[in-house]
Amino acid sequence: MQRDPHNYGRAEESTGQPISPQDERVWAALSHASILVWPATGLLPIAPLIVWLIYKDRSPHVGFHALQSLWYQLAWLVIATVGGILGTLFSVITFGFGVFLVIPLAAVLGLVPFVHSLYAAYRVYTGADFRYPYIADRMEGSGRTL
Repeated sequence: MQRDPHNYGRAEESTGQPISPQDERVWAALSHASILVWPATGLLPIAPLIVWLIYKDRSPHVGFHALQSLWYQLAWLVIATVGGILGTLFSVITFGFGVFLVIPLAAVLGLVPFVHSLYAAYRVYTGADFRYPYIADRMEGSGRTL
């Protein structure tokens, strides 16, 4: 039987060996860019959770970025939910005229997490470190090791 020189990642996945720096950058960037799969998952941040579960023990760098992306996406999910409830209440209170303010505001604010996450993915992929301002500080302040 001939040995496969490329191994296609099978040994790394089963033994928990560290991954290469290039693969770290790719997986860290993908965890940030995973916000693009929100429409397919029903606006749930499942992809960064999967990346974190797979790579948290193999690469602290990927684990940090995947967990950071997960918390960032969860935060925006909460912000969007609260904003939707408040926007609906405002529209009802103003007898529907609030829609003319709420819909454009929601459209602009809805782009913020996508643009910010894609910028984070770009930065991480190019080798620069990226930290979401409030989220990364809270993650490090909890005393957890990633």
